Amino acid sequence: MDNEEIKQKLLQIEDTQLDFTVVMTGKESTRVNGLYKPDTHEILLHNKNFKSDMQLIYTAIHEYAHHLITEDQLAESGGRLPVKSAKVHTAAFWARFHQLLQKAEELGIYKISLEEAPELKELTEKIRKEYMEVNGKLMQEFGKLLAKAHALCEQANIRYEDYLDRILCLPRNTAKDITKVGVVEVNPALGFDNMKKVAMLKKSEDRESASQQILSGKSPDTVTELMKKAARNEDPRSKLEKEKNRLTKTIEALQQRLQYVEESLENM
Repeated sequence: MDNEEIKQKLLQIEDTQLDFTVVMTGKESTRVNGLYKPDTHEILLHNKNFKSDMQLIYTAIHEYAHHLITEDQLAESGGRLPVKSAKVHTAAFWARFHQLLQKAEELGIYKISLEEAPELKELTEKIRKEYMEVNGKLMQEFGKLLAKAHALCEQANIRYEDYLDRILCLPRNTAKDITKVGVVEVNPALGFDNMKKVAMLKKSEDRESASQQILSGKSPDTVTELMKKAARNEDPRSKLEKEKNRLTKTIEALQQRLQYVEESLENM
C-alpha cells in the first residue's frame, strides 16, 4: 500500500471534512509505531515497524481516531486547537478507535483472524475458560466472604476498615470492588476487571446488555462509552430527581457534621 491507498481506506471507514495526509516515513522506531500531528493533520507511520499490511492499517486507524477527535474538538471550540492534555488515550479515545476497527472489519479493510493461527486460538480458549472465568468465579466468592466478614465485624463491634487495613492488609478500594462483584449478579466469564465495570451499572438489564456486548467482542471502553451516552440521553425529569436525591444526602451529611462541630465547640 502507498500513502494515498491508506488514506482512501481510512475515508472508507469514516469520512471527514478535515483534510489530512498520510506519510509512511520509511523508518523504524523503537518508541512509537505512528504519530498524529494535530496542527498539520499529518498521520505519520513508521512502516519499517510492521511485518504485514494488517499491522500497518491497525496503526493507521489508531492515528485516524486522533484525527477525528481533533476534528470534533475544532468544531466544538470554533476552530481553535484545544490545549494539549497530558492524557490523549482516554477511555473515549479507545472507544472511538475500537468502533473504527469494527467498521474496518465489516468492510474487509482490517481483520484479526484467529482461524489463521490455530495454536493462538486454542490458547485463547484456555485463557478465557481456565483463567478469566475461573478467576471471575473466585472473585465472586471472595466478594461474598468479604460481605460476610463486614457483617461479622459489626456484630463483634469491630471497625471493618481497621479489619481490612491491619488484619487482611487489603486496600479498601480493592475490597470495595471485590465485594461489589460478590453481591451484584455479574457473569464471571467477563473476567474480574470487566466484572467490576459491569457491576457499577445499577439496572440488571443494563448489566446484562453490557455483558452481552463485551462477550460478543465489543471492547470494554466502547461499552462504557455507550452506557455513558445512554445516561446522558436519560429523561430530564429522572436526571433532576437523581440530582435532588444526591443533594439531599449531601445536605443531610453536612448538617450532621455541622451539629457535631457545634457540639464540640460548646464542650471546649
